Amino acid sequence: MKPPQGPVRSESPTVTILLNEAPSAAERLRELLPLVYDQLRAAAQLQLRRESPGHTLQATALVHEAYLRLVGPREIPWRNRAHFYAAAAEAMRRILVDHARAKAAGVRGGPEARRAALSLESLPDPGSATESAGFLILDDAIARLESVDPECATVVRLRYFAGLSIDQTAQAMEVSSPTVKRHWAFARAWLKEAIESGRIET
Repeated sequence: MKPPQGPVRSESPTVTILLNEAPSAAERLRELLPLVYDQLRAAAQLQLRRESPGHTLQATALVHEAYLRLVGPREIPWRNRAHFYAAAAEAMRRILVDHARAKAAGVRGGPEARRAALSLESLPDPGSATESAGFLILDDAIARLESVDPECATVVRLRYFAGLSIDQTAQAMEVSSPTVKRHWAFARAWLKEAIESGRIET
């Protein structure tokens, strides 16, 4: 599982302003979008790099749909940078889970799906029922990891779904890069064992 990498963005005064409580959530999100759009779009492109041409789930559309879900029908208070990226990661996750469930309908989570879950280097090919089933197993495993170690699960979600690097994840969570590396190593080992053991099924 290798998340997309991107340049580390230093914190800017604009981001600080956007994260305060004065502007509305919608106003802050509209201004924040240009600052993170390229990063999230690059993550989406990597996630979808193996899909066939003409597939309805395109990289740019994925990012747009994620942001539409983030804005939603009501005001959302962005408490800090980590809160925003966590929400972005969750929006991306829900979109891809919806597509995976539709594609993997009727496909049972057995050895083949577990192998697919273990071999995913990025998010799954939306056109593959096997990879979609494997992705659902992996997503369930990440949810179970959260009950064991919430911080490790947060690291996985920020890296895997939002496409943040080690340093970017550390900045978002306000922890050190070595801490993120330790969480990432533990999470990968835990997820591998949980999936291989067959304890995670869809």
